[in-house]
Amino acid sequence: MSTIWKIYAGKEKNLYLGVSGEGMKSNTDRFFVITGGPGGGKTSLIAALHQQGYGCTVEAGRAIIQEQAATGGKALPWDDRALFAELMLSWEIRSYHLAEESAGIVFFDRGVPDVLGYLRLVGLPIPGHMQKAAQLFGYYRRVFILPPWREIFSPDQERKQDFDEAIRTYAAMKAIYSEFGYELIEIPPAPIEDRVQFVLHHALSS
Repeated sequence: MSTIWKIYAGKEKNLYLGVSGEGMKSNTDRFFVITGGPGGGKTSLIAALHQQGYGCTVEAGRAIIQEQAATGGKALPWDDRALFAELMLSWEIRSYHLAEESAGIVFFDRGVPDVLGYLRLVGLPIPGHMQKAAQLFGYYRRVFILPPWREIFSPDQERKQDFDEAIRTYAAMKAIYSEFGYELIEIPPAPIEDRVQFVLHHALSS
């Protein structure tokens, strides 16, 4: 579905509510970001983790593009990139607050620093309030990142980037998370079941 907020448990949320967890931990102990360039298998991995019962957020960029295209809005990466970034920031902050209402581990389909990485990628300045947001809304210190994977890369209506831009996006996200003090864990190309086990091994042993 193309609505910005997905409906779960009778409430409007951009969060898949999971049932797994060992009780409440601090946000920086239980919030795990999965990032990377487009077409690397990130969304499929998030969906597989959700099927395992874990809380997972919905990617901001794709949903915003769908809504803006459906309503004739201008907050699109090929129309108004700065406005697109502002909507992504709002989405990520809302996802963060919704995740705070849940218990246990939550996997984020990108995080606040991704918005800053996007602005740098497209050559736009990063506003001070976005820098502050990236410092304020913290995640677990190790961030999962998926490298570009040519064999599965495929553009679509929302993903109009070519593979070269996917490589540049990966580099931008790797750089921005490193600048904010996160350690990057690269998820190797592999069948989805193996990737799920790789992520859970690192997350559950943290």
